[in-house]
This record gives sequence, structure tokens and C-alpha cells, in this order.
Amino acid sequence: MKAPREEIEQATRAYIATREAIERDELHWVALREHFTDDAVYIDPAWGRVVGLDNIVHFFDESMRGLEDWDFPIEGWTVMNDEFVLVKWTQILPPDANGVRREQSGLSTMRYAGNSKFDYDEDILNMIHVNEDLRAAGWRPKPEFVFPPRDPDRDWSRP
Repeated sequence: MKAPREEIEQATRAYIATREAIERDELHWVALREHFTDDAVYIDPAWGRVVGLDNIVHFFDESMRGLEDWDFPIEGWTVMNDEFVLVKWTQILPPDANGVRREQSGLSTMRYAGNSKFDYDEDILNMIHVNEDLRAAGWRPKPEFVFPPRDPDRDWSRP
């Protein structure tokens, strides 16, 4: 849906405010539900395609278990046109035995659907880089960690 830039900017600012509250541990990832339509599609590099708001909320709950000491700050810039928003963020692993926190670059491509909501989010992250950093850091999942599906749906098409 093509929309006035001011409307998309307002929706993006609200989304970023929620993400920042999550980073401050004031909200849980499921709070992002308010920014997506009921029929939204979310693409995660590890979990694959997730369709529908209830499934997306379930994904946020499961995929972030055991990662409470990870950080995902937004880097402070976005790019947008009359339909899409790109949000730049960083994934920061917890400190390793030497206190080193490894970082990976991430990008979310979101499509604005109107009414302050998005109907598509594709998170882009180099999983080879992530896995290399996890091994180098000696990271081990916590007991509550939920592993992504073995064979995720890799369809990244927009609805």
C-alpha cells in the first residue's frame, strides 16, 4: 500500500520505540504484535516464513527464549519510500570468557500496510557469520532455548 511519507514515518517511529523499550527490558518481543496486521508475514533467517499474527507472536516468544542476554539495538537509521521501510540493527552476542561481545549486522525490510501497521517483515542476517561467532565465543544454549525448525519454510515472497 502506498501511503503518505508522514504516515509511514509515524508508524516507523512507533515500531522503533517498541524495539527500544524491548532493548531496555521494559517490554518483551511479543509487544511487537501491535505493529503488524493480522495476516502479516514475517521472514526470519533461522526460523523461516511465519504467517499470521498469532503465529508471529508465538515465534517472537519461542525464538527469543534463552537469548535474554543478547542485544538487538537499532543503529539509528532507516530508509523508506511510500511503501517500504528498511531498519538497520545489530545482533550482539553475550560476552564470551574474555568479555568479548561479537556483533553481526542485520536489516529488516518491512512493508507498510496502513493503519500504523506492517504486513511484511524480512529480517536479513548472515547466518554463516552468526554461526562462526557462536563457535568462536563458545556459546552454549540455555535450557530454555528453543531451536529453530530443522527444515524452515524459505519462501520469502511478499503476500
